[in-house]
Amino acid sequence: MPALSFARLHEEGTFVMPNAWDVGSARILTSLGFPAIATTSSGFAASLGRLDQMTTRDELVAHVRALTSAVAVPVSVDGENCFPDAPGGVTETVAGMAEAGAAGISIEDYDPGVGILARSRAVERVAAVSEEASRHGLVVTARAENHLYGVDDLADTIERLLAYRETGAQVLYAPGLVDRDQIATIVTEVAAPVNVLLLPDGPTVGELAALGVRRLSTGGSLAFAAYGALANAARELMVEGTSRYTAANLSRNDRSRAFG
Repeated sequence: MPALSFARLHEEGTFVMPNAWDVGSARILTSLGFPAIATTSSGFAASLGRLDQMTTRDELVAHVRALTSAVAVPVSVDGENCFPDAPGGVTETVAGMAEAGAAGISIEDYDPGVGILARSRAVERVAAVSEEASRHGLVVTARAENHLYGVDDLADTIERLLAYRETGAQVLYAPGLVDRDQIATIVTEVAAPVNVLLLPDGPTVGELAALGVRRLSTGGSLAFAAYGALANAARELMVEGTSRYTAANLSRNDRSRAFG
């Protein structure tokens, strides 16, 4: 069962879980040997020609079903706020992702129209997600979004993560942190598996592993690296009329391994 194998990945050591944005990227990532992948809300939205947080629950469910049907490794869902205003709320969101084959789901404490939620409201949502996820065996990741939105309050972040752990979240995540001491403090204080978002000005995979971080993810960065390569190649073609960009193409062997 994908959910069970996904849970076991969190028992010891450190693993990288890159974020795929479509079936092709999911197949490439798994062909390279990653033990699990996640979706990315910003990358998925971009694949539909939209900005982050502009997709519907039904679209995300269909996206998750497509990915889980295409790869053999566990898939964890970037559930954003788990669509509390959609019919059935966060409970129906979790049930839908489980039915689509997800092994895990994340819930964040941010709403586009509200900002960072009051801690009590965020805890209620995490509790509802965790209760439904337990019925399906999904691994719940609870996210404290402070540091993505300019709230540099490590004490509040830790208090939120501890509260989310107490309500049933198995993995804790404070995206946006790059300071080693702050990351180490979270790992020590929360006493649960911690996910860290890999950032260009943050620690490396090896450095984070040495700090005791259990899981590392990429967010939308791989998607936008790919879209950036596309834009740069297209500019070369338009401005210079050359095709040097093909030197960086996916090799025939890599294509065969991923898509064959």
